[in-house]
Amino acid sequence: MKPELNKRMPRESVEINEEKWVYDSSIDHHGRIPLRASTGVWKASLFILAIEFSERLTYFGIATNLITYLTKVIHQDLKTAAKSVNYWSGVTTMMPLIGGFLADAYFGRFFMVLISSVIYLLGLSLLAMSELIPSLKPCHIFTCEKPKKLHEVFFFLAIYLISVGTGGHKPSLESFGADQFDEDHSGERKKKMSYFNWWNFGLCSGLLLGVTVVVYVQDEVGWAAADIILTVSMAMSVIVFLAGKRFYRYRLPAGSPLTPMLQVLVAAIIKRKLPHPSNPALLYELPESQKGNGRLLCHTNKLSFLDKAAILEDKEPGCTMEQQQSPWRLATVTRVEELKLLLNMLPIWFTTLPFGLCVAQASTFFIKQGSTMNRKIGHGLEIPPASIYSIAAIGMIITVCIYDRILVPLLRKTTGNERGINILQRIGIGMAFSVLSMATAALVEKRRLRVVEKEIVQGGHIGPISMSVFWLVPQFLIIGLGDGFTLVGLQEYFYDQVPDKMRSLGIAFYLSVIGASNFASTLLITTVDHLSSKGGKNSWIGKNLNHSRIDKFYWLLAAINGVNLVAYVLIARRYSYKKVQKRVAIADSDDGVEVMA
Repeated sequence: MKPELNKRMPRESVEINEEKWVYDSSIDHHGRIPLRASTGVWKASLFILAIEFSERLTYFGIATNLITYLTKVIHQDLKTAAKSVNYWSGVTTMMPLIGGFLADAYFGRFFMVLISSVIYLLGLSLLAMSELIPSLKPCHIFTCEKPKKLHEVFFFLAIYLISVGTGGHKPSLESFGADQFDEDHSGERKKKMSYFNWWNFGLCSGLLLGVTVVVYVQDEVGWAAADIILTVSMAMSVIVFLAGKRFYRYRLPAGSPLTPMLQVLVAAIIKRKLPHPSNPALLYELPESQKGNGRLLCHTNKLSFLDKAAILEDKEPGCTMEQQQSPWRLATVTRVEELKLLLNMLPIWFTTLPFGLCVAQASTFFIKQGSTMNRKIGHGLEIPPASIYSIAAIGMIITVCIYDRILVPLLRKTTGNERGINILQRIGIGMAFSVLSMATAALVEKRRLRVVEKEIVQGGHIGPISMSVFWLVPQFLIIGLGDGFTLVGLQEYFYDQVPDKMRSLGIAFYLSVIGASNFASTLLITTVDHLSSKGGKNSWIGKNLNHSRIDKFYWLLAAINGVNLVAYVLIARRYSYKKVQKRVAIADSDDGVEVMA
């Protein structure tokens, strides 16, 4: 899509009516400057939310019951199944780093969503085939001790294709939805803050349906029927997404966003011996008219050694002007500040990893706990183990609704802050919930083990214990409340604070927190298993949950998150948010749009 700026340029006045036109470097589906009234905001976002609802229904319909499939159909033991789930979840949430880069640099977010949706549908189709085609089914008979190797190959190929599809889908779709709101327009900026809340409302609604209806079909009707439902649902959502094409605002891919960062670093190293200028105004910056409507960043004093990349040198003998102004030798203040943004985000990224460790337990050990407990409601209905995950989704929905409709308006009035509370404060509140969630889980598990000792070890009972699965509600609910603060806050933080041309990568950075945490969870499980089983002792994480001490593992996670929360607060208090230069006037010229700051 190539922008044709002169096709829709009002000529009647010097100052452009920004209530009519959108000048944030986006274009419409014809490649022209978008009309504000007919493109973007909620009219466009609703189509995007529809495909997110379907994708999350699909993902959580698979993810939350994956440990059950691996233990009951593939016949993996608990420890191996937990590691398999963590590996898959880790790959699924790390792949967006590649997908986000490709979207920002080459394909654009809209086309990246379409490409990844095709891959996603291919994975779902293979998953359905592995249950429908006789030669690919797990066994030739209804029950067996070991599934066919060909089925395992097809199954893992299918779910990892879904991982690849998610890698392009998640970062591109969410950032594409946020692109529908103009940050330079006060009304749309407030709507964008709500967008991330309602994005997660749609996400949790899909999750809720996935872990109840889809999981019930998997357990009571069959895995094949559930796979067909998920494949059809995803295909229909892609059609809905395409139907909104004329309402969207698009951003053109801008080439590799990492190359300019490397250029700043190289230029700063080359000029490391130059004295730092006493006046930051002497540092090099392009005029806005040459920035193609991109936003300029204000100079900050942090990481000042990088400022040397923007120093204009005296001409050296034998050095041409082109060589001196090479991007590998001279960078603008905005380029320097973009690199500073990324470096300043690294401590926040690292200190949010322990929160992801807690999230990882909800889809593994929490659900496995539920499978050993009494799940009956009334006289006949039995809840599938994975469906208890719906409590976390309900907790997140409650948090998002209360936060967006009650807390934010109230805090805006009392503090005068447009956001109510800043993003990092919101993230920190959710991290405090994670400590409480792990402590609660440890107490519930300790009680469950006492019931196991009484009914199974001493009483010889076989099957689920009498303790109700609803004892797990508090730990799921608390982690859901934490998700409503931390996960939504992380999405907004990484989208908002990265350079404008890296916003798909920004969402990928948020997802990589969860991905890296899943890998860290696997490493922690292996380490704890090794250390706790020394000297012939029973491992905290054995092959059977009833012979394990997961409660001690939960206390360990609570301690890790408690210490980490203190470190996070110290880092967050010193954090400097992105500062953008404001535009003063916008004038029309024969060559296109000129922005004067």
